[in-house]
Amino acid sequence: MNWTIRESAGKIERRSMSCNCMTRTSQQECLGILEWQGAGLERSKSMAEEKKGFFRRLVDGLTKTRDNIVSGMDSIFNGFTHIDEDFYEELEEVLIMGDLGVQATYDILDKLREKVKTQHIKEPVECRQILIDSIKEQMDVGEAAYEFEERTSVVMVIGVNGVGKTTTIGKLAGKLRSQNKKVVLAAADTFRAAAGEQLKEWANRAQAELIGGQEGSDPAAVVYDAVAAAKARHADVLLIDTAGRLHNKKNLMEELRKMNKIIDREFPDAYRETLVVLDATTGQNALAQAKEFNEVADITGVILTKMDGTAKGGIAVAIQAELGIPVKYIGVGETIDDLQKFNSDTFVNALFDVKGENEVC
Repeated sequence: MNWTIRESAGKIERRSMSCNCMTRTSQQECLGILEWQGAGLERSKSMAEEKKGFFRRLVDGLTKTRDNIVSGMDSIFNGFTHIDEDFYEELEEVLIMGDLGVQATYDILDKLREKVKTQHIKEPVECRQILIDSIKEQMDVGEAAYEFEERTSVVMVIGVNGVGKTTTIGKLAGKLRSQNKKVVLAAADTFRAAAGEQLKEWANRAQAELIGGQEGSDPAAVVYDAVAAAKARHADVLLIDTAGRLHNKKNLMEELRKMNKIIDREFPDAYRETLVVLDATTGQNALAQAKEFNEVADITGVILTKMDGTAKGGIAVAIQAELGIPVKYIGVGETIDDLQKFNSDTFVNALFDVKGENEVC
């Protein structure tokens, strides 16, 4: 007997073509078929979401930056019929306005002028790829930037309130734990009431040990206890959350000096890293903060957060060019997977929405 399945108005019917009858058993069978199909669709949807990958999230996150910088550049590449000073001046304006910074802009355009001359390029549109490659070269970090992940390390993390510092430390702890690293967290930001509780929550998520003190206690004492704990437990990485009180540089400098003195004395063989967390949405203010922190601490790397909600993603280029400090991690969302190692190829390809060989959409 031939059957047809029909779904309408929330009812499922399975009818015989010849007798137009309906049985309870067949109704249940049909319901099962549709539920199975629905579950299959949900699984497929979930897998598709997982396959979206960091590159696609980065492309999505850099939409505002792309609209701010790349669309302006492309209008110049396509709008000019030949390469002259006006062409370079227009590009300069777009790059500086896109928060790439004066120094990075001049360096990128100097390389462009040189290659246009040596390669005898005549068409403005041919400059697009050269510009992309120049920005990649400008931002290349190199594998040595992540040496601390492979050694017994102490990583001090600094940054002003509101940039996502404590959350970023939690995510970094989670990533290190996923590599089977033993991680100890030190809650040395004892001046912000919620910092300790926030870090405790992340420590629980990452299954990392947390060493903390009472609110308002001496941060150096917390670091001393955390170093002792890290050594006793043979931890691979000690992550230290510090207070970022830039408005009082003298106190901050003294606080960092005391912490560093303890680490130097108690843990002399540890590999040292000092990372500053910056909010990408603040553009040139982020660059100014990096400069100020660099005056009071030996900054070895930058973590840029909130790259998914800014038109000022070009600041990643500016920081590296102006300060010579590499951007080591970027954040494009709320989950642990949304914090990733910085890769100049991936970043610039995402900025220009150019899919490279290793990128998965």
